Amino acid sequence: MPDQSGRTVVVTGGNSGIGQIECRELARRGARVIVACRNESKGEAAVAQIRSALGSAGDAAKIEVRRLDLASLESIREFAEALESELPDGLDLLINNAGVMATPRLETEDGFELQIGTNHLGHFALTGRLFEALKKKPDSRIVTVSSIAARMGKLDFDDLHGRKSYRRWQAYGQSKLANLVFALDLQAMITEAGLDMKSIAAHPGVAATNLTTAGNDLDPGLMGTLSKPFLKLNDLLIAQDAEAGALPVLRAATDPGLAGGSYIGCDGPGQTRGKPVVVAPRGLALNREVAGKLWQASTEATGVEYDFNPVTTAA
Repeated sequence: MPDQSGRTVVVTGGNSGIGQIECRELARRGARVIVACRNESKGEAAVAQIRSALGSAGDAAKIEVRRLDLASLESIREFAEALESELPDGLDLLINNAGVMATPRLETEDGFELQIGTNHLGHFALTGRLFEALKKKPDSRIVTVSSIAARMGKLDFDDLHGRKSYRRWQAYGQSKLANLVFALDLQAMITEAGLDMKSIAAHPGVAATNLTTAGNDLDPGLMGTLSKPFLKLNDLLIAQDAEAGALPVLRAATDPGLAGGSYIGCDGPGQTRGKPVVVAPRGLALNREVAGKLWQASTEATGVEYDFNPVTTAA
């Protein structure tokens, strides 16, 4: 990883799993890291773990916690406004990492189905709110974490929030497909506007983290009970650990040679594990008509508009 000194980074969900590893390694290389998470006490505990892991360099590491609830448009607005006021020179890197997986049907405070609301709409709104700050920094970067589950995803624009019919794994696949479509479509718009920034997508393969059971812990029903041992067996058979799962995201965030619109995954069988490499997105992820529908639906749901005009500076 190149030296990250002088860069300011926001990592959503940086208090656990691959997000915590991303924060640790970016801080190790000198970045100022903002751990954006819903539970500040868990965030502070994660920061203490990171400082301890960094040894003698831990005390000097520039890492801090800010509260951000991606299931709340108001929390997103407050977070972004406070951060922009503190960063007049702009933001270098945003990693849209946080997510929930395979939850029972729940809703955010704004009435969105929890998975599409948190994983996609929350990050869509956050990126839009921070877009001006990102435009201010040359070669800034937005990394959005998708999943190989995007392959099973389908964007149901007639029932995006699962009010007519809800299956939690289909909803998860839909939300991760939305992440990938968003990341690629955002780069297309950046290119058309001639902006000096990049949008890159990444997926961690199958990583054995707390995310694989968090959704099931919310489900008191039979499927929640049955799926836990399946996921543990799955972890043993094909999953890589969180350290390896973080590598595609870290490469997406820091490799200076990557082109905007790249998708970073794993080189192993089925992309479930392995070294971080550029992989090819499939099917609906490349469909601009689908991307346009998703962008419109996301704008209407969140009320967040992106300004693709270059930043103007005072003479």
